Amino acid sequence: MDTAGQIITGKYFDSVSLMRVAKQALELPGVKDAAAIMATAENKRILAASGMDWPGLAEATDTDLALGVLAESKAEAESAVAEMEALLKKKPAAASADTAFHPRSLAGALASHPDAQLALISIAGRYAAAEAMQAIEAGLHVMLFSDNVSLDAEIACKQRATEKGVLCMGPDCGTAIIGGVPLGFANVVRRGRIGLVAASGTGLQEVTSLIHQQGGGVSHAIGTGGRDIKAAVGGRTFLAALNLLSEDEGTDVLVLVSKTPDDEVLKALAERVRAMDKPVVAIFIGGDPAVVEASGAIPAATLEAAAYLAVALSNGETPDQALALLSGRTIPAPQLPAPPRRYLRGLFCGGTFAQETVHLLTPKLGTLRNNVTTALDDPDHSQGHTVIDLGGDEFTAGRAHPMIDFALRNRRLLAEADDPETGVILLDVVLGYGSHAEPAAELVPLFQQISQRENPPVLLFHVCGTDADPQGRESVVTALEAAGGVLAPSNAAAAAWAGEWVAALQEGGRA
Repeated sequence: MDTAGQIITGKYFDSVSLMRVAKQALELPGVKDAAAIMATAENKRILAASGMDWPGLAEATDTDLALGVLAESKAEAESAVAEMEALLKKKPAAASADTAFHPRSLAGALASHPDAQLALISIAGRYAAAEAMQAIEAGLHVMLFSDNVSLDAEIACKQRATEKGVLCMGPDCGTAIIGGVPLGFANVVRRGRIGLVAASGTGLQEVTSLIHQQGGGVSHAIGTGGRDIKAAVGGRTFLAALNLLSEDEGTDVLVLVSKTPDDEVLKALAERVRAMDKPVVAIFIGGDPAVVEASGAIPAATLEAAAYLAVALSNGETPDQALALLSGRTIPAPQLPAPPRRYLRGLFCGGTFAQETVHLLTPKLGTLRNNVTTALDDPDHSQGHTVIDLGGDEFTAGRAHPMIDFALRNRRLLAEADDPETGVILLDVVLGYGSHAEPAAELVPLFQQISQRENPPVLLFHVCGTDADPQGRESVVTALEAAGGVLAPSNAAAAAWAGEWVAALQEGGRA
């Protein structure tokens, strides 16, 4: 493999344009990897770790643009870099004539929409906090989609939001549903009387979609950003959202979704929950259920259980009735491959799905190599049981998120199938606004190719979404099952089934 790269100074390109150029470069002859990204210290480290390092990269600054290519030959790498430069120089197609006013600032937007109550901010992280603070000062709730916002800036924004009586969702808040309106990566779910607060984007998508599938509905689903549950931030948005939903006449049941909060935050949340007169369901992945119970909330072992419990409570049923529906589920028995296929390989777009899978399967399978709880020396190659979050920083430098662009996972899927030791491949397919518009069109040819091989691995998948989503859950499920995939009703169910099947393969391997 050979690398080529180019540093461009004095130019600005939006992230969508850079992602588009990098994706187009991946389709060029011989190209194995490509990135178009600002040359920050972290991004340079990620490029080097991905094998895209070249003379001059180390000297680039945060305001420079780095174009990097890894290809089968030096000539192909250099040609691809030249093509990326040419693509960046092309002017976008002219937009259709539109004489409507399009504000270019927060002040202009407020002038044209004086009744607005919420601002969604998605710009470069270095500028995002200042815009968020302006919106907060104007009395707007804020959804801060941007990442790379400093911790100090997040704390300052959330402190001021508390003083102004508004929410600051984020930074790095990817999902919310406010008054029935999906924001960011979100699914189309019916309105109802279940309110949610989450420091996890795909976790929030999973629970809201399963609530919809079980006939329930959502009043509001408030994202907080992943750092909100850290001691330094103090759970400020989590607590503010709990206060709003506890007073909301349209919310009868609350659901809390996150990784385990830091101790100080968990204590503050528990105190607030104990003071509430509405039932609360909590799923803190990897946390101690006894701590949740002590707060007066109902602990859920999985994201799926949280959804079932919330729907049951909103229907006036007991938690036992909800859990009985899950405990009565049978595990299907697909045709398992013959030895030496015996290992689990999980390829996830959603970080929460990867984390839940690691949490659920570690007690059953033992060591799972993963990039969720630890850093991997070689994230590009699986060994033994391996679970990968492809949305991790080491995979997304200069690329669109894998929920949008399937190219990286498609290559990894074929590579895992080629490994003679892969027994079960576990996948998530995330639907909704912001996600890939046609996931079945991308995955069906790969499923067919793998399934038609001699002694193929099991392709186990779950689809996070609803039939009301733009992609249509039922059509995606039907297509992937017809192509040889096995559908699980949730991420938790997929993990449980994979654990049983892989355990059987391990027994077969020792026989």
